Amino acid sequence: AAMQAHPLVAGVQENGCRALGNVCLGGDAAALARKQRAADAGGIEVAVAAMQAHPQVAGVQQFGCCAMGNVCYGSDVAARARRQRFVTAGGIEVA
Repeated sequence: AAMQAHPLVAGVQENGCRALGNVCLGGDAAALARKQRAADAGGIEVAVAAMQAHPQVAGVQQFGCCAMGNVCYGSDVAARARRQRFVTAGGIEVA
């Protein structure tokens, strides 16, 4: 919610991407569920938007890429769908 409420505040975006990446770290069943829940809540689109809005802020770029790597990790159908959402949101262009 904070990332959506304050899209132009780089610190909020950086810390939001960092939190998203940390929450979505791992490959066990619980982590996969967190990744999907984050994606379903719009986390992919919000992180990509943060990276688009702050291209010169290294922390936003670093933690945005980390978050997207963690959210999109996996080999199942759901992970492939998350990766497609990343592409559709413009993630290739900002990563």
